[in-house]
Formats: sequence, C-alpha cells, structure tokens
Amino acid sequence: MRKKRAMQGLVVCIVFVAVVAGAAAWFLHTPAFGRLPQGERLERIKRSPHFRDGEFRNLSPTRLMTSEKSRWEAMWEFVFKKSPEGLRPDKPLNAVKTDLHKLDPQEDLLVWFGHSSYLLQMGGRRVLVDPVFCGASPLSFVNKPFPGTDIYSPGDMPDIDCLIITHDHWDHLDYRTVTQLKGRTRKVVCPLGVGEHFEYWGFEPSRIVELDWDESAALDSGFTVHCLPARHFSGRGLRSNRTLWASFMLEAEGRTVFVGGDGGYGAHFAEIARRFPHIDLAVLENGQYNADWRYIHTMPKYLPAEVKALKPKHVLTVHHSKYALARHRWEEPLENARQLAETEDSVDVWQPVIGEVVRWTER
Repeated sequence: MRKKRAMQGLVVCIVFVAVVAGAAAWFLHTPAFGRLPQGERLERIKRSPHFRDGEFRNLSPTRLMTSEKSRWEAMWEFVFKKSPEGLRPDKPLNAVKTDLHKLDPQEDLLVWFGHSSYLLQMGGRRVLVDPVFCGASPLSFVNKPFPGTDIYSPGDMPDIDCLIITHDHWDHLDYRTVTQLKGRTRKVVCPLGVGEHFEYWGFEPSRIVELDWDESAALDSGFTVHCLPARHFSGRGLRSNRTLWASFMLEAEGRTVFVGGDGGYGAHFAEIARRFPHIDLAVLENGQYNADWRYIHTMPKYLPAEVKALKPKHVLTVHHSKYALARHRWEEPLENARQLAETEDSVDVWQPVIGEVVRWTER
C-alpha cells in the first residue's frame, strides 16, 4: 500500500510538472514575445562585427550583473521581495493630457509620456520613441505604472512618420501599443534583429528600417537617422542578446537630436560627440539604475559625464517617473535632473511633467 501511494504521488508530481512546463511553453510562444531572427535577417546578423559566438556584444567588456546574484535571482527578488519605502509615489503624479492631434506638425516640440516614451516633432516630421501605453511586462501584475501616469493610449497618438525602437525590452517595445499604431506609422526604425518582431506582428518589410551600429538611413529628403552604440543588452524571453540595442542620432533640417536609449556610461559617448559636434537635444537615461547592474544603466554619478562628453544645448532625462524597475526612491531621478540643471550652466535641462508640451521656440 505504501509503495502504491508513493507511485501515485510520483505520478501526480510528474503530471503537475508537465502541466506547468506546458503552460510556460505556451506562454512564451504567445505573440507578444515576438520572434527570434531567422532566415535572411539572421544571416545579416551573423555578418555584423558586433555579433560573436551567437550573441551581440557591447563595444567594451560589460558584465550584466555585477553582484553575486544572477539576472533571474534579481528579478525574483524584485517581484516577490517586500518593496522598500518610497519605491512608488503615495499619490497620483502631476500630468497633463494634451490633445496631440491638434499640435501643429510644423512646430518643433517634444511631449514626454513618462519612462522612455516621447513624441518628437522636428523638421516637419513626427517621431515617436519607445511608446509603451498598454503594458511594460508580459505579466499584468508586474511593472504597474505609477498612479496618475497612465493617461495616454495608442489612440491619443497622431499619425507617425517614424517610430523608433531602441531595443526590444518590454518597457521599450510594447506589443499592444505598436500593433495598434500599425496603420498610422509610416516607417519603423530599429536596431538589427528587432525588425523580426515587427514582421512577425504583420508590419510590411518595406516599412521596417533595420540598422546596425554606425549605419545610417535617409528616410526622406532632409531627414536622416544614424544608428549608434549603446552599452546595454536585449531580449524578451529566455534568450538574451539575439537582437541589437542602440542609440540614435536624428538630423532634420537644422535640428540634431540624440536618442540615448538604455545603457551605461562608456567611451562611446566621446566618439559620438566627435562625429556629431553640434547636438541640439540629448535624451539621456536617468533611472532604474542599481549597483547590481551598474554597467548597463547610467548611474547618477555618470550622468554629468555623459552631458560633458556630448555637449548638447538641451537635455531631457527619461527612464523614470512611471515604473519602478529598480530599488531607488521613485523621485530620485527627478532630483538628479534638478542637480544637473543647477551644476551644468552650459546646458538647458528640460524638466517637464508627463504630457507637457516643450517647444524649442520657447527655450
């Protein structure tokens, strides 16, 4: 009898494990996870000088985790460990609901939507960067937006000339947002490999402009996008670094804008400044940093160094004020931006609230 019960218990365990494994496999193959590069795109990736031993690499040696924890241990702790005080705001944040459809497309301006999403108008083009309006995680109970910040939806966006995606992490590439914008987006510009997700989601290949570092594309007369290095990593599922991550420089009729994306400080900032000595606006990461991953996100002490290297006229810091993806207090990045404005006299630091229109003509 004891042996029979033990056998029954073993069978139950095997069935349970099989069900969990099957559910996990199904979940990882839902459309939102996208698709890893294949076919001709994969062959192009293999020819990239930045792809070695089956994955993309940063320009300088970069450890993902700088503590004894693995990436998965850190994620587990973040989701299930008790949150420290001040991780999220106690009350709704100030935000402005602007009617974006009524903005004059010929006016140079910027509207930030929290975290790393923003609408940029320059040279008569509308550029939307890393829009996340539906969810920053594959699980609805993870990465919930701060109260008061989730006031924009894909339907609030005007028609977009250029959708820029800096990398394929969930807090920068939102499946539901981009698929809802599909019919109103003229071109998608993304790093090498990320185009596979868009093609899988039904975007025509002719509308996808996929670039490796140090490649450029003239989207139309007077509007050029340059793909530049960043110090980060990529991946939407269990496999990392099969797609590239990047920063971008946009040039359009007298305006030059640096889209920094995610990433840590490195020598590439000086090289970018050498190539582009006149930057009007630099949009730089400031938030979700932690000593455990100090090479792949910008630690506060390096934010002034990035500004000194790039020498832009204006700076906007992003990657904050909507999601808590690290353990620092939610308002700490805002204080970083205030200190930058106070100590760097040569640069104009924009500090808008979510949804506020910032016009160059007013600066």
